Amino acid sequence: MSQLTIALSKGRILKDTLPLLKVAGIEMLEDPEKSRKLIFPTTHPQVNIIIIRATDVPTYVENGAADLGVAGKDVLMEHGASGVYEPLDLDIAKCKLMVAGKVNAPPVNGRLRIATKFVNLTKQYYAQKGEQVEVIKLYGSMELAPLMGLADRIVDVVDTGKTLKENGLEPLELISYISSRLIVNKASFKRKSDLIQPLLQQLTQAVAQNKV
Repeated sequence: MSQLTIALSKGRILKDTLPLLKVAGIEMLEDPEKSRKLIFPTTHPQVNIIIIRATDVPTYVENGAADLGVAGKDVLMEHGASGVYEPLDLDIAKCKLMVAGKVNAPPVNGRLRIATKFVNLTKQYYAQKGEQVEVIKLYGSMELAPLMGLADRIVDVVDTGKTLKENGLEPLELISYISSRLIVNKASFKRKSDLIQPLLQQLTQAVAQNKV
């Protein structure tokens, strides 16, 4: 009997994905917030869920360590996830990928310095605009970079914009609207279609119901 492994990441994506999976008859048997486990059995005898870092989800799915995963479009664009299928926009964990900077900052002379964890995305965005920029890779606390003179701008995901405001920053340019997507390993899609196709149909219906 073949098994399906679904890769999820902790936080908002996990919280928003679990109700959709429940509609498909898949519920975790343990609370991931209270357990140190990384592999979780579910109420579906052929489905396990693994909890990993959001940025690792495309890697696990692309290399077949997981059959399916849920990842933000920002992570997929940064990762360049050409090795996976992306059959469904789950319409959850929605936010915007934006350029932000200090409120009323004077124009920058010379090359812009941009702090971000989305290095590839940022380079692509500015290349399309025909601008050469210096990209500084950071892993967190982006808002600090312009305040401390490390960078002129940041590129980051923005939800309510409250964190920007509290740190004297403002959104300047919208790069992309972001939501979480279901991704599927290409080999698994063919080999385990008897399990994946019904799940895909049920998730599609669950997403449609959420929109009503």
